[in-house]
Amino acid sequence: MLGRTLFCERLAMEHRNFYGRIKGKALNAAQERYLQEDLPKLSVAGISRADNPERHLLDMQQVAAGKPLWLEIGFGGGEHLVHQALANPEVQFLGVEPYVNGVAMLLGKMRKAGVRNIKLHMGDARDLMDVLPDGSVSKAFLLYPDPWPKLRHHRRRFVTPEHLEPLSRCLMAGAEFRVATDIEDYVRQTLQEVPKAGFDWLAEGPEDWRMPWHDWISTRYEQKALREARRPHYLTFQKS
Repeated sequence: MLGRTLFCERLAMEHRNFYGRIKGKALNAAQERYLQEDLPKLSVAGISRADNPERHLLDMQQVAAGKPLWLEIGFGGGEHLVHQALANPEVQFLGVEPYVNGVAMLLGKMRKAGVRNIKLHMGDARDLMDVLPDGSVSKAFLLYPDPWPKLRHHRRRFVTPEHLEPLSRCLMAGAEFRVATDIEDYVRQTLQEVPKAGFDWLAEGPEDWRMPWHDWISTRYEQKALREARRPHYLTFQKS
C-alpha cells in the first residue's frame, strides 16, 4: 500500500487542489470525440484520489517504458507540451490538467501533429504526484499557473509546501524545474518557497529570468500577458 499519507492527513481534500473551475464553454463535436476516443488510451491508469486506501505507486515501466519522464503541470491548451514532445521524441511526457476544455484542445493538437509520446492525467496534480515513485521525473514545467491573486487564496497556489514537497520527491537529483509567470507576487512566492523544497535557483543575472528558454514556445497565456503589458518571468531551478 502507498506509504505517503502525511500530506493527506494534514490537508482536507477541499484544500488539495490548486485550480478553480474544471469546464468552460461547450465543447464542439470534434472535441467531444477526442475525449471519448483518445483520452482513455492516453490516461495513466492507477491514479485515484488521496482518500482511496488502495492506492499504490505507479509502475514506471508502464508509464515511461524506460524513457526519461518529463512532467508538465497544468498544460492549458497544450501548445508547449506538444512543442516539447515533437522536439524530444526520445522523452515520455506526462501532462496534468483538470480543465476539460484544455484537455480537449491538447488532444486535437496531438492528432494534428501526430504526437505519440504524451500521456495524460485529467485531474489534480497532487493525486498524480502522490503515486509517482521518488526520483522518477527528470524535468518538470509549471507554466503560467493560476495566480490566485486574493491573499486568502494564496494557499491554493502551486508554489506552496503542500505541492512543492511532493514534486521535489518525484524529481531525480539534478532535474530541472521551470516556472513561467507574469505575476510579480507569484515570482516572489516562487523564489521564497521553491528553494525551501530542495531546489537551487540557477539565475546568475537579470537576463536569466527576463529571457525565455532556448526551446520556448510562447503560449496563449503569455500572449495575453504581453497584450496587457505584464512582464513574463522565466525561472529555472535544479533539484539539489
